[in-house]
Amino acid sequence: MKTLDQFDIAGRSGIVTGAASGIGLAYAETLAEAGAKVTLVDIDEEGAEREAERLRGEGAEARAVKADVRNIDEVAAAFDSHVEAYGSCDIAFANAGYDAGEGFWTPEGKRNPKGQIDVYDMERWENSINVNLSGIFRTIREAARVMKQNEANSGRRGGSIIATSSNAAIVNEAIVGLPYMPAKAGVRHLVRHAAFELAAFGIRVNAIAPGPFVTNIGGGWLKKDPAAKKAWDALMPAGSVAETYQIKPLALLLASDAGSYMIGSHVMIDGGMALGGVKPLEWAEE
Repeated sequence: MKTLDQFDIAGRSGIVTGAASGIGLAYAETLAEAGAKVTLVDIDEEGAEREAERLRGEGAEARAVKADVRNIDEVAAAFDSHVEAYGSCDIAFANAGYDAGEGFWTPEGKRNPKGQIDVYDMERWENSINVNLSGIFRTIREAARVMKQNEANSGRRGGSIIATSSNAAIVNEAIVGLPYMPAKAGVRHLVRHAAFELAAFGIRVNAIAPGPFVTNIGGGWLKKDPAAKKAWDALMPAGSVAETYQIKPLALLLASDAGSYMIGSHVMIDGGMALGGVKPLEWAEE
């Protein structure tokens, strides 16, 4: 098989959670641009439908479904509606994530009273773990359920599941809320376990581990604060924080047959940030 032919996913179908904006939207765009049929799933129904309509206007087959990844019934219903619409599910991006709030240092390099472990808000902890780890599990669970039926439904065995982890799975970040790191570390190992189990069914499970990207997470602060953006750019070995289009080639690799021998991988795409970790930023005094 020729190299470029292995990236061909035209005619296949994929589902993306957290697809109304940011990295999830980039995943959905990747599928649509490559000729796959796509379901955009998000708790923000209006945003997901707006983006699906835009993709349809660009010639893609795209639809939107509202679902909260904290609710297994809603996740299951989203996958069932995808299969009903497209016949099978070849690709699933378990992506929806939640801002974990403030860390124990402020971006300006001062101790943050709100982010200390001994006072950290329990509701925020539980919601972050529920979305960022358990939400990924629920998505993988339902993806596996429908992908096991693919051979009977479409003649294509198995499928590809891609979870969004983070470089925070292996790097401590002092200005990021406490539960984000253990949640993403959990995603990393969840992916390894799911990949080990599901490989026998022809279902590949891998993780993409982004570093800082300009998205809406955390209130979109990198978009809104030029000083923060400048400071983060200076920290990156690559020279800048990433834009979401930069994740698309990796997403296509893992979604397509080009990644057919990648099973249980945790692929970093963080501009080299994990090479040295992240220290508190000190742009306020400049």
